[in-house]
Amino acid sequence: MKSIFDSLRKTRNAVFGQIAHILGAGDIDEDTWEDLEAVLIQGDVGVETSLVLIERLRKRASADGIYRTADLQKILREELCALLPEAQPLNLKWPLAVVLIVGVNGSGKTTSIGKLTAHFKREGRKVVLAAADTFRAAAMDQLAVWGQRVGVTVITGPEGGDPSSVAYDAIQHAQAHKADMVIVDTAGRLHTQHNLMAELEKIQRVIAKRVAWAPHETFLVLDANTGQNGLIQAQQFLNAVKVSGIVLAKLDGSAKGGMVLSIAHQLGLPVRFVGTGERVEDLASFDREAFVQGLLGD
Repeated sequence: MKSIFDSLRKTRNAVFGQIAHILGAGDIDEDTWEDLEAVLIQGDVGVETSLVLIERLRKRASADGIYRTADLQKILREELCALLPEAQPLNLKWPLAVVLIVGVNGSGKTTSIGKLTAHFKREGRKVVLAAADTFRAAAMDQLAVWGQRVGVTVITGPEGGDPSSVAYDAIQHAQAHKADMVIVDTAGRLHTQHNLMAELEKIQRVIAKRVAWAPHETFLVLDANTGQNGLIQAQQFLNAVKVSGIVLAKLDGSAKGGMVLSIAHQLGLPVRFVGTGERVEDLASFDREAFVQGLLGD
């Protein structure tokens, strides 16, 4: 399995590697702060989060009596880590844990579900998949392929059918066959944004009636290549569902890994898993220290 460090190679080489040059030998001056800010924005940290980070670094440098650029490296690592929420245990210790997956079409949602299923199977879970994206036959077919690949049952319905019914049937199947996890795929786009959000709300209501406190986790899949557009997507889904964490897909193919920092800072959402490559096992649980090390290098 590729590590988070390895998957951030493009981000590190294309953008954040410049920080080593900025923080070489010399005194801290206004150019130092401007150059740092420019690199952060270039790395898709976002303007707002970059400004907050620079302000924190300025205050730390002043309070700690730091005047040399080389001494900024340590506090930069600390402040980058501080922007990322500390990992809490997943809320999955239930007789039947239900995980709702949301995200726009093309974000890597189906592949991420396949990888998550393989991940939880390795942990000893018995997983059932619900192909509740009934508005795209291709989505159901893709999920069925992943089900065969990782060896789990996939519950489907008719094309254009009621997604909530598919989720309901999957939960019934899981309970009847003593499975302990259901992962529910959902539509990434309907005819209007309102329809999409209304459908997600309905699925949540149906799930909650069948299983207490479900869904227990709701993961939003974001494509790392979308950069700051990922922040906009996250905000839209937060209007309809209580997203509990991010699954960041395709991190290995992007130079925009800094988006994780802006999502964490502006939305307070933890990244739970990271897609680190193309193989089914290339999914890593997010670790903020490993992520920051991946950005800045050893």
